Amino acid sequence: MSLFPKESPKLADFGDVLTPAEAIEPILGRPIRGALLEWLGEIFAAAQLEEVGVKPRRRAIFDGPPGVGKTTLAHHLAARLGLLMVAVRPERLVEKYLGSTGRNIGDLFDCVARQQDAQGEPIVLFFDEFDAIAAQRSKATSGAEQEQNTWVNTLLQRIEQHDGFIIAATNFGEHVDKAIWRRFDIHMTLELPGQGEREAILQRYLDPFGLPDRSLKTLAESLATASPALIRALCENLKRQIVLAPILEQDPRREAVFERVLASCHPHPDLGKPRLWSHGAGDQAVELIPWPLPRADALPAEDAPEAPADPDAKIIQLPRRTP
Repeated sequence: MSLFPKESPKLADFGDVLTPAEAIEPILGRPIRGALLEWLGEIFAAAQLEEVGVKPRRRAIFDGPPGVGKTTLAHHLAARLGLLMVAVRPERLVEKYLGSTGRNIGDLFDCVARQQDAQGEPIVLFFDEFDAIAAQRSKATSGAEQEQNTWVNTLLQRIEQHDGFIIAATNFGEHVDKAIWRRFDIHMTLELPGQGEREAILQRYLDPFGLPDRSLKTLAESLATASPALIRALCENLKRQIVLAPILEQDPRREAVFERVLASCHPHPDLGKPRLWSHGAGDQAVELIPWPLPRADALPAEDAPEAPADPDAKIIQLPRRTP
């Protein structure tokens, strides 16, 4: 039995089909920026590389803690190439019926191949939570383990046969089957953002509000060990509170607003607790925030955040493929 009807499945049956227009630019540290620029450069220079007997790499694994932006980065890369991306959901592949997961994996790759042939250009195939379908094979002692080994074998074969772009993301790189790991040409570990990246993330997601330079730096310092996803949640919840507090007749004071915000979003247990969540609304970073929160375009020039020392530390700038 299979998840899909007898007619040929569509890309949307396997997950989310994301267009280039929907992508947002990630904010990254220098090592990952350099690696990405190199990868894009070789894709754009495919003809020159083939003259010397080398092909551009087309398979990459991103590993790292939850919330660091692995999906965002994959989508952004697809957008720079002007390509659709299919973000495959593991639950759309894994089934309890014998042989169904392997058939679903085959159906996925067949569907991507048909779509690529129809539209005449590649599709970026993105596997999130890759370890859920590519877990390390074992000496099977049960029917369930034998079934998992079988579908991992199928996945390995289909990856080898596929000539398009494949990006996989996992929070647990050590759980991915070693043979499958070796089939990927690029392995990148995405780290938690540093001080400069945290400042840039705050500026992006606080917009249209802004913070003076000292306040921005102190708030970013209080968010050490925070993931980009957590910083975004903090900023967006703060803006919600600013709008909703008067409507709901809640306490609009700065400390009260931050108490409600910090109570509604928490760091992932594996990443540690940033200082802001340890000290709460009494943290120095909160005390330095001007209130009401000013608009970014209303900040005096002398209070505007300074440009980062690293000119590339704000937002990654990568070439785009011309259609």
